Amino acid sequence: KMAGDSRFPDVDTDGSEKSEEMEIVVNVGGVRQVFYGDNLSQYPETRLAELVNCLSGGYDSIFSLCDDYDPGKREFYFDRDPDAFKCIIDVYYFGEIHMKKGICPICFKNEMEFWKVDLKFLDDCCKAHLSEKKEELEEIARRVQLILDDLGVDASESRWRRCQKCIWKFLEKPESSYPARVIAVLSFLFILISSVVMCVGTIPDLQVVDAEGNRMEHPTLDSIETACIGWFTMEYVLRLISSPNKLHFALSFMNIVDVLAILPFYISLTLTHLGAKLMELSNVQQAVQALRIMRIARIFKLARHSSGLQTLTYALKRSFKELGLLLMYLAVGIFVFSALGYTMEQSHPETLFKSIPQSFWWAIITMTTVGYGDIYPKTTLGKLNAAISFLCGVIAIALPIHPIINNFVRYYNKQRVLETAAKHELELMELNSAEGKATGSRSELEDLSREGKDDPFYSSRIKVSHSDTFIHLLSEEKNYRTRLQSCK
Repeated sequence: KMAGDSRFPDVDTDGSEKSEEMEIVVNVGGVRQVFYGDNLSQYPETRLAELVNCLSGGYDSIFSLCDDYDPGKREFYFDRDPDAFKCIIDVYYFGEIHMKKGICPICFKNEMEFWKVDLKFLDDCCKAHLSEKKEELEEIARRVQLILDDLGVDASESRWRRCQKCIWKFLEKPESSYPARVIAVLSFLFILISSVVMCVGTIPDLQVVDAEGNRMEHPTLDSIETACIGWFTMEYVLRLISSPNKLHFALSFMNIVDVLAILPFYISLTLTHLGAKLMELSNVQQAVQALRIMRIARIFKLARHSSGLQTLTYALKRSFKELGLLLMYLAVGIFVFSALGYTMEQSHPETLFKSIPQSFWWAIITMTTVGYGDIYPKTTLGKLNAAISFLCGVIAIALPIHPIINNFVRYYNKQRVLETAAKHELELMELNSAEGKATGSRSELEDLSREGKDDPFYSSRIKVSHSDTFIHLLSEEKNYRTRLQSCK
């Protein structure tokens, strides 16, 4: 059809014009660029290089590469992002590509795929930005998929498997239902009660004396402790049974903390009733006392119910380098100032600096500005050394604090953005689902809306979103954009 259209003159097919000297005019989103064949031929597999030889193949070959073509001007038209195109064409002149600030890395990657330019030409700094963005989209896709899995019901699954999913959602995802939120609050209260009982049980006035004259916790507090441990045990066992991956569950850090919070109770109970027959009573009591100290691990269970504590843990994990620098600064300062303090204080007859290792304690409490006063210098030079040491300590501690705070704020804001993006993606899915049903009858649409209100699994049948921030991990379908779009 195109070959017979009067609007288009015959395409030159004699090949008389050398491809190296050919001038190619490209119009991308209203921005015209002129290229020469010798530049484009450096990368023959790219789309622009294919334009040089497409004229001899007729209009079918031309329109397989571009959106429109003006044979009079020999101008190719593309409905693509002109800002990204300006960056991509640098590969023909400089052999590398840099993304301009403000361009979405994922959209830029899609543009490079359209122009058939390999990602290896992207500079390393831009690759890092792209990798970070891909990780964010993968995290959004994972969250959306988890929500869809929770809402969906697979009829092919056994009743036991469906029951496992329900228990897992009930205990692990408080946002899934109102009873799940009640269980999360109840678990939080048990942790607090258990921690308070552990502290109150050490007050001498609330302790009782047994037949052998030893002080022990009040029986009422002991009963409350037993009830709390029973709740923790039941919760852990149910979560382990319903876990989709039991090995990963058992090796998870927070679940190891749960075991450390529960296990000492049963070990101490076993030693109390059976250990006396195997060893001396004093040894049993010492072992039980040591195990009871491990009950402090249950306070870390609060991190399961607090996103703030989880964010703090992640920030500290990402700040190992800064924390290492802080410890290195303090270690060097402690060694130097303790040695100087010991040397300067030896002239005083009542010196408190008996040795350099003993001076380490003085240097630690001085550089951290604690200053207990149990060890202090008495000479003038020693006091000057102390003044310099705590000034250096303040500077050494203050330097890495800012990067650690930045890591905390960055991760906290990132988590909020990811949560919002996941909700936005679900809303777009619901919107596309509603638009897909709009072509049907009005009664069918009303029935669907009514079903969505009554059926909790309605959202599991929504379609995948084809938004500007399309997440490829949620669909196997390949989507090519034909309109200029910007990433939200």
